[in-house]
Parts: sequence; structure tokens; C-alpha cells
Amino acid sequence: MAEQNHFAEFVGFLRIEAEAVAESARRVGRAQVERAVELLATCRGKVVLAGVGKSGNIAEKIAATLTSTGTPAVFLHPSDALHGGLGVVARGDVVVAVSNSGETEEILAMLPFLKSREVSIIAVVGNLKSNLAARADAVLDASVSQEACPLNLAPTTSTTVALALGDALALTLMGRKGVTPEEFALNHPAGRLGKRLMLRVCDLMHGGEANPTVTEAATLLEVVRAISGGGLGAVSVVDPAGRLAGVITDGDLRRALERGRLEELGTLRGGALMTRGPVVTGPDELAYEALQLMENRPSQISVLPVVDAEGRPVGLLRLHDIIRSGL
Repeated sequence: MAEQNHFAEFVGFLRIEAEAVAESARRVGRAQVERAVELLATCRGKVVLAGVGKSGNIAEKIAATLTSTGTPAVFLHPSDALHGGLGVVARGDVVVAVSNSGETEEILAMLPFLKSREVSIIAVVGNLKSNLAARADAVLDASVSQEACPLNLAPTTSTTVALALGDALALTLMGRKGVTPEEFALNHPAGRLGKRLMLRVCDLMHGGEANPTVTEAATLLEVVRAISGGGLGAVSVVDPAGRLAGVITDGDLRRALERGRLEELGTLRGGALMTRGPVVTGPDELAYEALQLMENRPSQISVLPVVDAEGRPVGLLRLHDIIRSGL
């Protein structure tokens, strides 16, 4: 029974916060939202987020979301601002101040200095009659009827609503600016999306000494030595002009040995061992597209030759390296 009560409380807290966010969506003023978006979209400088305590934590997260979605933003603690931190604020910036009460002493203390620098102020505030709301250029209503806290004291529902408003503001601004997936990826190079849109074959392929080549006239022993020397399980076969004629993999060698007789092994040549006209990619192709070439076929390819515009082999790309990159 005790466990059931804990579960009911847990779900109840979630519902309180979810309902508060839904209520915020119904209550927020259209004119204020349009004004806030316009201020941020036309900002000639950067966006500065400010808040104290839990509101400060929310402000930091909003700054991170704005930055990652194409709007440069920084967090400035109001106490630090009054002791030199205001130097980060410049004419043309926009300050987003987060405060549930709207009467946070440190934020109110910095307002005159912000106004003297001719910056616009957006307030994310839980009290529309507060001093912060009265002195802001745009106000987003973050008021809640109660905190999820059983004592109605710990900032919970109020911070959730403020965070949701900040996310909505950042994403609306992202749409207003027309941020593309490619632009988003530039700010997320380590993420899967960023890698799919940015990582190229040349970033992962093995070239130079790891990309030996043989001719069609190469003996079986020469082919084996080339594959062993490269350490990639394959070797490119070139024609007299240095263009790719085929590729020989470990699998090709095994199949040739299974088919042939022992006394014939000395006569085997690269041209007979290789797979002619193999699937290839270019060094400037996206690694993700190369991955599709290797996987989306009846028989998966584990090593892909990389050729330049003239068809000369410049490297080998392994499926293992693509997967290891986190693509």
C-alpha cells in the first residue's frame, strides 16, 4: 500500500506541473509573445539571461538552448553584474530576466544600469504586477496557482513553466530565423545529427600507407602481403593508368582458395581474384551516405574503396570506422 501511495504522489506531481504548463499556454498573451520574439529576432548583439537561485538555473538552461538553436546567449548572475559583470552587456543586447516574484532584489538593482546601456528587457515572471514586469519591454506570464511541492514552497511548478516558456521562445525564434538542419548541425558537431550532416568520408577513410594498391598481374603472395600491410582487410587493384579496376578483400581470398586446387595457387593473379567494378565513394561525400551504400544492399560491404574525380583510389573506408564514429 505504501508503494502505491508513493506512485500516486509521483504521478500527481507530474500532473500538477503538466497542467501548469498547459494553463500557461492558454494564458500567455499574444502581443507580449510577438514583442519578445521581435526583440530577439532583431537583436544586433547577444542575448543575456539573468536570474537568481532556481530561476538562475532555469536562465542558464534557456541561454544554452538559445545558443544551440542559433541565437548567441550568455548567462549573467545579477550579483556578479553589480560587481563588474555588467561589462558583458553592450548596447544592442537583449536581457531576459527570469524571476518568479518579479521582485528579486539583485535583478531590480541592475535594471537602471541596463536601461542606461539601451538594452531591451524581456521578463519571464510569475507576478505581472511586479516591478520587474512594469519595467520590462515584453513580459511572459509564468505565474502558477501552486507549486508541486507538498508544502507549496520549493520552486517546482514555477520553474517548470519558466523553462517551458524559455524553450518555446527559443524554438519560435529558431523558426523565425529559418535555421536549417545544416546550420543546427554546425552547433552540434558531436551529436548524431551533426555527424550525419558534417562528417565526410575523408574524415574517416584510411589513405597513404594504409591504402596500398596492386595491379591485376600481382601474384597471390603479393596480394596477401598488400592486404596484410594495409591492415584493413582489403586492397585496391589499379589499371595501368592508376585508376581503380577492382578490389580484393579477405573474403575474396578465402573464396578463391576454396574454389582452386593447391597446384593452381601459384598461377592466381590479382585480376582473377578481384571484384570488378566495385561500389565506390568519394572523399567529399558524407560518411552517412557512404554508410547507406555499405548497408542497404543484399550483401553488406565492410570495406569501401574511395576514389578521386579521375577514378584513382585515394583510400579505403571501413564500416567499423563509421560505426565507431557514432554515426
